[in-house]
Amino acid sequence: MPLSEQEQRLLDEMERHLMRNDADVVSARGGGRSLSYRNIVLGTVLVLIGLGGLIAGVSVPLVIVGVIGFVVMLGGVILAVTPTRGAGGATAAAAGSSRERKPKTSSSFMDRMNDRWDRRQGER
Repeated sequence: MPLSEQEQRLLDEMERHLMRNDADVVSARGGGRSLSYRNIVLGTVLVLIGLGGLIAGVSVPLVIVGVIGFVVMLGGVILAVTPTRGAGGATAAAAGSSRERKPKTSSSFMDRMNDRWDRRQGER
């Protein structure tokens, strides 16, 4: 059964409101930060090396080896879970100098999707 014009208008308004609120929630999180695959792998390797050092420190009566192993493990975990900013420092600067890039807009992904949705709805 098709919707009446009033129901269709109400549904469109609710959809726009939901998309606007959803975009606010998404833009309030993260802020363009994401986990780096390289950092996760490097952090995991450091955790495994640190775990080996910790076990060696427990089995050998040298406390300092265990402490160093624990510190290496802690550093590996911190490295693995720390989000990176944007696309990386040196590689992004090198890529930007070699070719022309468009200036970044300050709008979030969801804002751009909302704009595209509104344009599509206006075409109908």
